[in-house]
Amino acid sequence: MPAPPPPLNCPPGLEYLSQIDMILIHQQIELLEVLFSFESSNVYDIKNSFGQRIYFAAEDTNFCTRNCCGRSRPFTLRITDNVGREVITLERPLRCNCCCCPCCLQEIEIQAPPGVPVGYVTQTWHPCLTKFTIKNQNREDVLKISGPCIVCSCFAGVDFEITSLDEQMVVGRISKHWSGLLREAFTDADNFGIQFPRDLDVKLKAVMIGACFLIDYMFFERTR
Repeated sequence: MPAPPPPLNCPPGLEYLSQIDMILIHQQIELLEVLFSFESSNVYDIKNSFGQRIYFAAEDTNFCTRNCCGRSRPFTLRITDNVGREVITLERPLRCNCCCCPCCLQEIEIQAPPGVPVGYVTQTWHPCLTKFTIKNQNREDVLKISGPCIVCSCFAGVDFEITSLDEQMVVGRISKHWSGLLREAFTDADNFGIQFPRDLDVKLKAVMIGACFLIDYMFFERTR
């Protein structure tokens, strides 16, 4: 997909995001995981609604971190464009993955370009529901994400609504798509869709991509 002219104050490489209102994220199947049950680095294709790849994402972690920490593992996820330029970096620190503990909840930092934070996604403690807050580069609350009480993708998709801070207006959605019985049973290669307003700030679109990856690791990464 050719890059459109960059909008004002757009981080380099995010020009693609300014013209679209939907992103599809497809995790690639890793044969070693299927055969030997060892967790390998996750890799993803990020596409537009026409199936054209606009970015490629690859996890940067070591073997021990992946196989000892499981879905709670800290990671760096590097997102590159079609010419191999790193345009977004996601940094997830090691945090508690127990919903019963209201301290040290999950967080991810989104950088675009690498080294320049443009936003954060932080888990919000709630006794029943799945909640996150989207923050800008100054850690000011901008949007909220709400998911179901029980996050389960058995035979159906799962939706996480992106809303205004008062949760009265839905502005977008992160959806985990059902991938079929065999793929869901034997792999953790997941498919996601992200919907947002076309005129939304590209930095917030990048933060929503980060939110999608955090949700994938927290709820849909298989524990081995």
